[in-house]
Amino acid sequence: MERIADPSKVAVVLLAAGLASRFGTDTDSNLLALFDGIPLVRRSAVRACESMAHSVTVIVGFRAPELISALSGLPISISHNPDFVSGMSSSLITGMTTPQTQSAQGILVMLADMPSVSTAGIDLLIEAFVAQGGRSIIVATYGNVRGNPVILPRSLFGEVTRLKGDLGARNIIRASNVPVLEVDIGPSALHDVDTVEALVAAGGFVS
Repeated sequence: MERIADPSKVAVVLLAAGLASRFGTDTDSNLLALFDGIPLVRRSAVRACESMAHSVTVIVGFRAPELISALSGLPISISHNPDFVSGMSSSLITGMTTPQTQSAQGILVMLADMPSVSTAGIDLLIEAFVAQGGRSIIVATYGNVRGNPVILPRSLFGEVTRLKGDLGARNIIRASNVPVLEVDIGPSALHDVDTVEALVAAGGFVS
């Protein structure tokens, strides 16, 4: 069996490039909404930075200048997806082109609009990936329902680059023969805020 050099070398790819088409007007972004005075995109990035992850790369596109400003000072890499209007797959592919992900043994794909995902939850997923020797797909769940984040092992990196349209890692997981381990991180695995109502209910504030 192939030996994984360092399965703990997990790179976070935080997806923050989307149009937020269900949120407010065509110019609004849920990722700039405030939670305890902190923009949601920064809140998500900070939690990733405080985890066991080896690196954090944030993919931006829609309203990129404001998002980059909100992320100022964090120990992260930022990569711009010029084709963000085509959907999630282009952001995943953008994330795969960075040096941080190229040298990683696993990529933890995290959605920036999930305010309840905690550093502890991220670490649970990384610990499971390490325990599996870096060879398995790790999927966050709640009550036997699959959600996010997910960790993809290095063996699937090539599959990511072949995605097209508004498709995420779920399609790779479904088609892959790689073992899948589900890790229950609580309701945060299913909790996103892609509408104003959901954001306000979660404690967010739209300025």
